[in-house]
Amino acid sequence: QSGARINISEGNCPERIVTITGPTDAIFKAFAMIAYKFEEDITNSMSNSTATSKPPVTLRLVVPASQCGSLIGKGGSKIKEIRESTGAQVQVAGDMLPNSTERAVTISGTPDAIIQCVKQICVVMLESPPKGATIPYRPKPASTPVIFAGGQAYTIQGQYAIPHPDQLTKLHQLAMQQTPFTPLGQTTPAFPAFAVLTVAGKQRSSTALPLQAITIFPCICPGLDASPPASTHELTIPNDLIGCIIGRQGTKINEIRQMSGAQIKIANATEGSSERQITITGTPANISLAQYLINAR
Repeated sequence: QSGARINISEGNCPERIVTITGPTDAIFKAFAMIAYKFEEDITNSMSNSTATSKPPVTLRLVVPASQCGSLIGKGGSKIKEIRESTGAQVQVAGDMLPNSTERAVTISGTPDAIIQCVKQICVVMLESPPKGATIPYRPKPASTPVIFAGGQAYTIQGQYAIPHPDQLTKLHQLAMQQTPFTPLGQTTPAFPAFAVLTVAGKQRSSTALPLQAITIFPCICPGLDASPPASTHELTIPNDLIGCIIGRQGTKINEIRQMSGAQIKIANATEGSSERQITITGTPANISLAQYLINAR
């Protein structure tokens, strides 16, 4: 009906990206129909709910980071003007979306307000084209819970653990092979490393991403020595990905240290090199878990 081309990204993800392409008028027609469809869904869901106030329609735009400065304006002047003239709430995320050079812009309000808001955002984007190459954001598939036990990885589906024969199982087996076994018949203390449960958490309205909460449970692995000898493993990571591993003020790397029980050192950037060296020290299981968590980031 709108005459626009509409593409919806593939994949079993908590989020999908809808790309609308075409002349400006066609884009606004399509966007208006999407906004009204969402409002219809909110109205329908409220008929079965006890809530008295109607929540606003909320959408996230994915915008090249190089255009966000123009959208915010000097001292926030442009974004303030858009908020005041349209009545919509607009928030530009401070961080770039994972593995991309794009940021999320969250808009919420009545369908009419967000349609006007998107018109103004598009005008700014046409006036200030993106600078340099844009690496598009691609949502990651939803994480299903995974638990390691007895050399096998299992995914949790409802009340059942289903065997999960893939790389995670191989990773677990590798760690187990490198760990010395105690003689049979000896009592073994609980081995506090290799059950990892990954849960996709509720989305916070201020961020564009489903939050990943990773919890480590102690699990008893029969025949494992309580303190296998420490060893060292080195990884090289591209400079442009190091930020997402370190996190703001080191929060993510500290989380990985705590969860894996490994010591992790990140070398300083060397001039002319596009990579950084990461040194992981600990038991083989600690190292494997640290590597898994780094790769997951």
